This record gives sequence, C-alpha cells and structure tokens, in this order.
Amino acid sequence: QVQLAESGGGLVQAGDSLRLSCAASGRTLDRCVIGWFRQAPGKEREFVAAINWSYANTYYADSVKGRFTISRENANNAVHLQMISLKPADTAVYYCAARYPTIGSVAVTTSYPYWGQGTQVTVSS
Repeated sequence: QVQLAESGGGLVQAGDSLRLSCAASGRTLDRCVIGWFRQAPGKEREFVAAINWSYANTYYADSVKGRFTISRENANNAVHLQMISLKPADTAVYYCAARYPTIGSVAVTTSYPYWGQGTQVTVSS
C-alpha cells in the first residue's frame, strides 16, 4: 500500500505560479510511477504529468508542457509539481497517484491503484 497526501493548492490569478506537493508513505517507491491528474467540474479526470521514481523519466500532457515541471525529492519521498503561467483553464482538483510497473501508458487514469485526496487549484482571470 502507498499513502499519498497532496498539498499546496490555492487561489491564484492568471499568470501566477504555484507548487503542489505529494507526500508518499508506506511501500517503497522503487520502480514506482507517480502521476499528477486533475479534474475540473463536469469533466473527466485527466493526466497532467508523471515521473518514474527510480529513473526520473518525466511525462507531460501537451496542455501543460513548458509550464509545469514535475520533480522528485528522494529525501522526503515527495513529488512536486511546479506550475507557472497558470491559466483559468488549469482550475481543477489536482490529485497525485501511484502505480508500480504495469502495461500501458502512464497517462491512463485507471492504471493507478493509489490516489491522494486531492487539492484544489483555482486560477482567476
């Protein structure tokens, strides 16, 4: 089992920056992929970014490339999502999720068995 806890959400203005954090505990994160997803009201949950814990390979949705950066912090078993140039369209509840080696793209929501509770990000225009 992996327990995940997000933090860092809030209300910001368009163009501002925000850093989300995901603290992981429980099972070792070796070979784990930690992903960030988001869900806006009335929309399906969508992939944002992911990182392979062991090799630090990173993956991004096209909508956030160049604006969001995912990184890991080994000492604290944490994954961060640095977001810059935020837009109102980025408003959503952001979730971190974890999966161990499995078949399929890291962008597939249903491939992640472990999820945090989510943190709200609201970007005003």
